[in-house]
Amino acid sequence: MAGPVGAPLAARAVVWRRAASWALSGALVLSLALLSRWLAGEARRLPGLGLVDYPLWAAGLGLAARGLLGAMGLRGRVRRAARTELYLKIGVVLLGAGISVGDVLQVGVRAILQSVVLVLVVFVTTWLVAGALGVDPRLRAILATAVSVGMSGAVAAAGVTRARREQVAYAAALVVAFALPLMVLQPLAARLLALPDAVAGAWIGGNIDTTAAVLAAGALYGERAMRVAAVVKISHNLLIGAVTALLSLYWVTRLEPGAGARPRPRELWARFPKFVLGFVAASFAASALAGTGHLDRAALEAVASLRNAFLTLAFVSIGLETSFRGLVAEGLRPVAVYALATLFNTLAALAVAWWLFG
Repeated sequence: MAGPVGAPLAARAVVWRRAASWALSGALVLSLALLSRWLAGEARRLPGLGLVDYPLWAAGLGLAARGLLGAMGLRGRVRRAARTELYLKIGVVLLGAGISVGDVLQVGVRAILQSVVLVLVVFVTTWLVAGALGVDPRLRAILATAVSVGMSGAVAAAGVTRARREQVAYAAALVVAFALPLMVLQPLAARLLALPDAVAGAWIGGNIDTTAAVLAAGALYGERAMRVAAVVKISHNLLIGAVTALLSLYWVTRLEPGAGARPRPRELWARFPKFVLGFVAASFAASALAGTGHLDRAALEAVASLRNAFLTLAFVSIGLETSFRGLVAEGLRPVAVYALATLFNTLAALAVAWWLFG
């Protein structure tokens, strides 16, 4: 009798242990996310630290928690809710809801043309430089997309290449590390060059890789520069779908085992990250609703807050799931690639901005 009775009890105990593990993990991730948002808000009051936005706080707290939990032998029990990929996908889809095609068209074809030219030229250049330095192809694709499109595009590229979490974390760290100084130095350089507001904004929007840093840098130069920078950055983000589709095709036909054969549509569909379709659909839905007057500023701010909440959870999860050994294994070559690509992007963005907006 003990066997038949004991089996359900044992199964029930396993279920309760898993539920408790999920609850503890969820509470940890949520607490770290809330703490990182609070720290980011408080840091804005302090000189210097105000430039450090929530992604860095979130990833840093996640890394610290990972080390502490590892020392306590609890790491495996409390990371169930660290769902980096899920949170990033939701965040990118919600990003699409904040991009109105009408807003892009208000600035005209110049912003769209600048984005197409820069994304193409910078992606190819970064890809070639990374290849010359022997960077892993998956990280190579992530870096090329991060520099040319931004971190949201890099997330999509990671889905195409099935990159490791450490590679996504590495790219995220590079994006933040380079965006912070550019956020201050680029408006100063624009002042020294006496650039018109539109040119300065287009230069900033075409070069800095995070939307928050683009807005901050544009605001430092002026209201007009900030608006142009925002639309140029939005135009970059709008190309995520096209870049991802082309990368999927290239990856399957050239880099996958058995490449060279004509890929089947089913293979391309399996490789293509479906959340990018959600991003595009959300963008067009937002544009349609804005045109009918059913999507006001308050609704857009609510969507932006929800997007930032999921991205905060994602960066906390990146910290919790990132192995220091994995980061060290990548070496310094990706840093050199990102530095060279950013320098090229800075010069190319200035030239294209002057050509189109000067």
